Amino acid sequence: MVKEYIEDLSGMGRPVSLGSYLARIGGRAARALAPRCPYRIGDTVTADDPFSGRREGVVVWQDRRSVGVKTPYGVFFFDHRLVKPLD
Repeated sequence: MVKEYIEDLSGMGRPVSLGSYLARIGGRAARALAPRCPYRIGDTVTADDPFSGRREGVVVWQDRRSVGVKTPYGVFFFDHRLVKPLD
């Protein structure tokens, strides 16, 4: 037998459980309170790491907790707490 309609699979109209709703809200709250990187792509910074040394360059990659600094020697990735704006 051929159906004359197609079910909507987009999830609209489905009941939402209380547990999944609370998990979604908890995830959003955790992301909002997580540490964020204050630097943006294009900022000139100085990164001082005890293992790879001091590097000056431009931020080319940014994540919530780390930055990629492009220097003449390549791109180095640092924790955002080790990076300071270039004066």
